[in-house]
Amino acid sequence: MRSAFRKRSVILSIVVVGAALAVPTGSMNSAAAAPCTNTSERSMDGSCNNLGSPDWGQINTPYLRVAGANYVDGVASPVTTPKARFISNRIFNDGAQNIFSENHVTQWGFLWGQFLDHTFGLRQSAGGENQPLNFNNADPLEAFTNDLGGIGFVRTPAAPGTGTGTTVRQQINTVESYIDGHPVYGSTDSKLEWLREGPVDGNLANNGARILLNQGLLPRRDARGNPATAPVMDVDGRLRANPDRAMVAGDSRANENIALTATHTLFAREHNRIVNALPSTLSEAQKFSIARRVVGAEEQYITYNEFLPALGVTLNPYRGYNPAVNTSLSNEFAAVGYRAHSMIHGEIEPSAPTGTWSAAQLNAFRNQGIEVEEEAGTTTLVIPLGVAFFNPDLTASVGIAPLMRGIGGESEYRNDEQIDNQLRSTLFQIPVPGNPTCLDGPTLPACFRGVSDLGAIDVARGRDHGMPTYNNLRIAYGLAPKTSFTSITGESTDQFPSDPLINPADPINDPNILDFVRLLDERGNPIPLGSPAAETDAVVGIRRTTLAARLRGVFGTVANVDAFTGMMSERHVPGREMGELQYAIWKKQFENLRDGDRFFYQADSAALADIQARFGINYRRTLAQVITANTGVVTQPDVFIEAVEATPAWAVGTHYNVGDRVTFNGDTYQCRQAHTSQSDWTPPVTPALWLLL
Repeated sequence: MRSAFRKRSVILSIVVVGAALAVPTGSMNSAAAAPCTNTSERSMDGSCNNLGSPDWGQINTPYLRVAGANYVDGVASPVTTPKARFISNRIFNDGAQNIFSENHVTQWGFLWGQFLDHTFGLRQSAGGENQPLNFNNADPLEAFTNDLGGIGFVRTPAAPGTGTGTTVRQQINTVESYIDGHPVYGSTDSKLEWLREGPVDGNLANNGARILLNQGLLPRRDARGNPATAPVMDVDGRLRANPDRAMVAGDSRANENIALTATHTLFAREHNRIVNALPSTLSEAQKFSIARRVVGAEEQYITYNEFLPALGVTLNPYRGYNPAVNTSLSNEFAAVGYRAHSMIHGEIEPSAPTGTWSAAQLNAFRNQGIEVEEEAGTTTLVIPLGVAFFNPDLTASVGIAPLMRGIGGESEYRNDEQIDNQLRSTLFQIPVPGNPTCLDGPTLPACFRGVSDLGAIDVARGRDHGMPTYNNLRIAYGLAPKTSFTSITGESTDQFPSDPLINPADPINDPNILDFVRLLDERGNPIPLGSPAAETDAVVGIRRTTLAARLRGVFGTVANVDAFTGMMSERHVPGREMGELQYAIWKKQFENLRDGDRFFYQADSAALADIQARFGINYRRTLAQVITANTGVVTQPDVFIEAVEATPAWAVGTHYNVGDRVTFNGDTYQCRQAHTSQSDWTPPVTPALWLLL
């Protein structure tokens, strides 16, 4: 769908800090037997950050658990009902209607969240059991065709020694649980050597300080000759046909979408900018070490001073480094709490001065299904999310600067139970040829013959990891259990209405239960369905049936609600972009990531202050400043909050009769048709309503 506000077209009781039902690591603890030698800077793999427990936060160690595991057999078998796609079609289906952040959080909300996720979390995947999710072509609420049969799903493999006998199945996090610049540097010396300028000969000492870039872009897998020797990068969708075109970064998921690839590139450039600012009297190793330290601190500073506040997440005051805190991600955070896929906007809209892209380039964009808009000397590309997936060639042709400009100029979607169909039904799928105009919105089903549902996968992943039910997870985080569906959603009823358009004998299987009947803007003003404002300004969508009624129809009782679905259905805490449970999960994990990190920027203040005193390099940089320094793009000071122009008084739900006159930007207009104005119905863009005199 077209995008946001102005014109709009990348987890028992609360445990003692750090204890969290720790799982035995056994042979998985590779760091415990190795002495900690260089303790003055971060290791690559997260080991020896905590000198008393060197494996805390290290790569290839199990997720912690806050709550007891929930498996059908008590050990490893996941819950399988209700079917995940059945839930998705009735709860997560957005009906191709945009609903936006009520607090004007930009697309940097979900994009920085993804960049962070690719910093501290990556479940082990190799060796898992193949267990496709059910897809029912006969479901009355199914709008998509799936020639694949089922929905692809592979279980996370059991951590060694778990999931057998009476030992509960656990899962492995393959990256370090620290905010440390991992997307730039990776977790191993071998990957880092490939990423740095200089030879790849097993000797980091002869590498340069800079990150390898190709004309300011991330290198391709063939950048050093033989792509078979390059680091493995995830490929899917259109990139499967030519995996050697993948761009290489510290994290293997850098190509998932063009905005994420651009963010990886931004911070590789930032590393090199810092290196270039250091004196030539320093060795290459010294310059690299300083730049890595600063980039890690910058990522932390942006996270704790911009990202979390923008989403309304407030933490307890920082009291300094606490070696009793284990930063390792909790399974609840990784498998439930940090899955905020509903925030992800259905389009990415890079913009640049007209003339930046040639006519041939613009035609090539159109041929991919990208809409091109021209307005007041600016060209904007409206890129459907499906086109942006695994498309590094598009990243290169669009450019990093236009992407940085566009991401902060549009609102993200509301963090609720509704997920865009490009994620909920066609994730990473390749469209049928010859129809580039159906890649988004209501016509999306005509474009695809395979289904991959991220919402259903989110439900299944929680079950796979043995997540407790919704209410048991609330209890684990110190919250009272919910006793009714309406207490979850904040709505007035969980009953299906008496409506001639709904089958009273089987309402949960009637497609009309998902109809939108009313939309509201941020001021509570109604927005006509199907109007231009319906695509750009809605922050509240009211359907023919309440979410509570559909939850009751799917689950029967509150006790049956899974953790992910319940969490995403919660009414938001005022001023926050999330409900109580998600907030509690985030608060605990981000406090642990801060308090248990010996190199958190406030704990590492002496070293960082020395860098600033000696070289004039300050880590206290906003994301806007990082963007400007590395692309020349000037943005609003806080790129996480949309710069919303004040709405003229005439546009705030004002009723106009035929003949009424208004003055707008010095021009006088006369009302052609009686109407109640919406926030984006300015006279210049609504000639059917206003006549320029």
